[in-house]
Amino acid sequence: MTGTEALEIIATFLKDEPVVLANGYISREFFNVQDREENFYMIGSMGLASSIGLGAALAQPERRTVIVDGDGNVLMSMGTLAMIAAAKPKNLVHLCIDNEVYESTGKQRSLSNEIALEKVAAANGYPYSQRVDNADDLKVEMEKVMSQEGPSFLLVKVAPSFDSQRGRVTHTPEEIRDRFMSAYR
Repeated sequence: MTGTEALEIIATFLKDEPVVLANGYISREFFNVQDREENFYMIGSMGLASSIGLGAALAQPERRTVIVDGDGNVLMSMGTLAMIAAAKPKNLVHLCIDNEVYESTGKQRSLSNEIALEKVAAANGYPYSQRVDNADDLKVEMEKVMSQEGPSFLLVKVAPSFDSQRGRVTHTPEEIRDRFMSAYR
């Protein structure tokens, strides 16, 4: 499964949930798959999608919030896994697209081929943490995490294959903020 295929599957499970997307190809690809006002694209700030997603989940506990992170982002901000587990937001779904490389900067290897991030999330206290390796399992697990209490962590293993020729997010940072805040009310 490619990262784009995974994002296309994830998009089919979204309704009006706020979605905070990690920087790099995750934001770029999801912008091309399903641009929506509820998406908060990280233009920079590597590793902080989970912190912003936690804040959004705590601010509106009646609304499910989804974080779409990358393995490099999770590795950079592992402390946020503990903060999420300690805060226990029942409305939070944390997805990690794991291609085992820093694809946006030239495919340097990350440590996720040696560190089982789903086990790190579980060890931090996420009540539900799973790993999927194919599209069929992703669909089954998305159904679960989008309907059960969280926080839930889902590691989605993909091949490094984002298309560098696809367009970037065309919204300005101010437009992203304003659209997200408007949809978030």
